[in-house]
Amino acid sequence: MDVAICIPYMERDYDRRTTLDWCRLVDDGPFSTLSCGERVTSYTQHMTVILSAAAALTKRVRINPSLYVLPAHDATWVAKEIATLDVLSGGRLTVTVGVGGREHDYRAVNAPFAGRHQRLDEQVAHMKRLWAGEPPFEGCDPVGPTPVQAGGPPLLSGSMGPKAMARAAKWAAGVYGFTLNGNPETAKNGFAMADAAWKAAGRSDAPFRATGFWYSLSPDDAQGKLVRYVHDYMKIQGDAVAKAVAGTMRTSSADAVRKALDDIEATGCQECFLVPATLELAEVERAAEIVAKR
Repeated sequence: MDVAICIPYMERDYDRRTTLDWCRLVDDGPFSTLSCGERVTSYTQHMTVILSAAAALTKRVRINPSLYVLPAHDATWVAKEIATLDVLSGGRLTVTVGVGGREHDYRAVNAPFAGRHQRLDEQVAHMKRLWAGEPPFEGCDPVGPTPVQAGGPPLLSGSMGPKAMARAAKWAAGVYGFTLNGNPETAKNGFAMADAAWKAAGRSDAPFRATGFWYSLSPDDAQGKLVRYVHDYMKIQGDAVAKAVAGTMRTSSADAVRKALDDIEATGCQECFLVPATLELAEVERAAEIVAKR
C-alpha cells in the first residue's frame, strides 16, 4: 500500500514557508502523493493555487486535489485548471472529485446545492470531452492546454454512500474514502460498496481503493492538538457532533499511526492519505520515518 500525505492547508498560520518546507520534505520522503483539500468559507488558501506551487516545487510525488467540489464550479474552468496542473506536474496528477457536504461553500459562490449529484456526472462527462480536444460548442476553439495524460488525469470519486458510488462507477477510476480515525472497518465497508457498484455497472476492472485518516505526531500534546483540529473541522455540524467525532481520535502516536496503516492495508487499500492536525514539520518528518520502515 502506498502512503500519501495532505499538506496542512487547514492551519491558520499556513504561509509561503509552509509550502516550501512541506513540498521539499514530502518529495524527498517515502510518500506516494501530496494532496490538498478545498474550502471556500474558511481561512484556508485556494486549493489549486497551493497545488500549482506544489506541482512546480516537486519532481517525484503525484499531486492530488482531494477533493474538487465540482458542482460548486464551472466545469470548463475546472477542466482548464486540471489540465494546467497536469502540465505543471509533468503528468503526475490524480484528481478526486465529489459533491462535498458544506452548503455554505455553495452559497458563497452562488452555486445551487440542490441537484449537485446529477451536475457532477454531467460535469465529469463535459471535462472528459474537453480533455479529448472537443470544443465546448460548435465553431469554438478547443479549451487548452492539452493534458499530459491522454484523455485527462485519472479521476477518483469522493463518494461515501451506495447511491453515489453507483453513479461514480460509470466514470471514475476508483474511490477515495475517509475513515476519520483510521478505523479499518470503515475503509472495508466503503471498498465493498465500491466493488458492488463496479460489478453492477458491468465493469471488468476493479476500482482503485484509497482512503485516509486524521493524525498528529507533534512532539508536544499530539492528542490534544488532534482533538482540537477535528473539533474545529467538524463544528459546522454542531458542537455535539464535533465533540463526538473528536472524542474518537486515537492516531496521535507512532504506534497508533503504524497500526492504523497496517490495519487499513489489510482491507485491500492501495493508497492511504495521512491528514495532519498541525503544520509542524514533525508531522511529516515523523510520518516519513514510519512509512520508510513499513
